[in-house]
Amino acid sequence: MRNHVHETLSEKMEKTLSVLKEELNHIRAGRANPLILDKVKVEYYGSETPIKQLASISVPEPRILQIQPYDASILRDIEKAIQIADLGMNPSNDGKMLRLVIPMLTEERRKDLQKSIKKLGEDAKVALRNERRDALENLKKMEKAKEITEDDLTFSEKEVQKMVDEYVTRIDQAVTKKAEEIMEV
Repeated sequence: MRNHVHETLSEKMEKTLSVLKEELNHIRAGRANPLILDKVKVEYYGSETPIKQLASISVPEPRILQIQPYDASILRDIEKAIQIADLGMNPSNDGKMLRLVIPMLTEERRKDLQKSIKKLGEDAKVALRNERRDALENLKKMEKAKEITEDDLTFSEKEVQKMVDEYVTRIDQAVTKKAEEIMEV
């Protein structure tokens, strides 16, 4: 029974970590990364469609994203969607494809990005603490209902804390790695 609580907690913490990593991937680090276009949607035949479904996205140079639409007629729509998304870049259109030049980050912008990365990490840690609280409450309910013993409760609480500590370490590692990537020139 308590294993179910541990498994549920592990799944929730893994999801929290994967959400954090995905959010970190969307932060632009002065280098071309196709993931920064994931949230950009284009109006295509009446529905909002992600760019990666409408075009191939490649990185021909470290600071250039190249977007080649499968259907040339939507080139202008993709260009407009990128401008509306406010990514801090203006696409250049040569009639067949778009090129996005990723601007170099200023020192001030790097520090701002570092702060936002640390905030994302703190938000993820808060989510872990909430998940820990829920797991401990479930364990205490199980102990009150005589489903587990007091010793099992104590052991399970320690296990939960070990799991949370492990995930906090993994979050810190992800945040540190992204912060170092941002500060690279």
